[in-house]
Amino acid sequence: MSRSAAALLCLFGAVAGATVVLVVAKGAGWLGRDTNTVVVQRPLTGNGFAPAQIYRRRSPGVVTVISYFDAPTSPDASAGQGSGFVVAPNGTILTNAHVVTTAGQGAGAAARARRVYVQFADGDRVTARIVGVDLYDDVAVLRIDPKQHPLDPVPLGDSDRVVVGQPVAAIGSPFGNTNSLSVGVVSAIRRSIPSLTTRFNLVDAIQTDAPINHGNSGGPLFDAHGEAIGINAQIRSSGSGSGFEGVGFAVPINSAKRSLDQLLRTGRVSYAYVGISTEDLVPAVARRFGYAVRHGALVDSINPGSPAAKAGLVAGTRDALVDGLDVRVGGDAIVAINGLPVENGEDVVRIVAERLVPGETARFSVVRGRQRRVVAVTMAARG
Repeated sequence: MSRSAAALLCLFGAVAGATVVLVVAKGAGWLGRDTNTVVVQRPLTGNGFAPAQIYRRRSPGVVTVISYFDAPTSPDASAGQGSGFVVAPNGTILTNAHVVTTAGQGAGAAARARRVYVQFADGDRVTARIVGVDLYDDVAVLRIDPKQHPLDPVPLGDSDRVVVGQPVAAIGSPFGNTNSLSVGVVSAIRRSIPSLTTRFNLVDAIQTDAPINHGNSGGPLFDAHGEAIGINAQIRSSGSGSGFEGVGFAVPINSAKRSLDQLLRTGRVSYAYVGISTEDLVPAVARRFGYAVRHGALVDSINPGSPAAKAGLVAGTRDALVDGLDVRVGGDAIVAINGLPVENGEDVVRIVAERLVPGETARFSVVRGRQRRVVAVTMAARG
């Protein structure tokens, strides 16, 4: 995994139209085996970006999530607050894992909140149950009783179609200001950022300049059609505190869909694990040290006993400085996994996390010096 420049990460986070009912066979939909009716929201119509229309149609589906980690009746009880959004008429809600767990707040295993409430735009609160959490992608799934409050599910978009420069809108509860709207653009896509909840990087994050702050965590990031393309999860600050400074990140909704599906089916999410850290192979480094390719992922280190170590992948042996770049050379350069091209270290994380499963044997195409070879690596599960 690529080295990242140190930066202070602050929690933040930052959803809801007309419906058409589709009847699907039990177990066929992403909503789980106990669901046989799925409500699909139509995209908003129009040729332009209309924040007022997005807010009017989608805000009823956005909720505030209140998490108690002590008993709510305790004199010292304090509540954490974030945002979330309804995604199904059976009461399924998406939010961030760090909104309803202690992940990232200290050493030890992450503890789930003892009590979670969901508050709607009209101020009504209902009790929510944590279905499951995916700490690696910072996604959590909640469930409420749909009889407790009318629901207006938010449609989920396609984050693979997101492009830099497109307008976006965020709805959430920054600093307790419920159902707040902010707008901006997509500043970058496919970012790899340090996770708030694990030691693994979160890949394919959407970067935005839409103002989002503490309390927006878990809320939706909308495109012009009013479809959720991400779950707002982090802001990056220069160190002045918890205020927004123009750089926010959202978990891509396609990754969240994967988490949602597995959490609803099994209550957990499985990720493949290879046990290496990598850095980018760039042309300047390739020229200096005679690599037969210009781009790839240099194997920087290998964890003892990991699948990579057992398979015989070779880590770098010495550090070098090339045009101001600090790299570790002398090991394998990964150029493809199962035939999928690897251009940089992020591609390794992306392919292993999104395309491989524990127990699968993958073909790692590597370059050692000027020789190419294929190494079979059997994936373990992240632990």
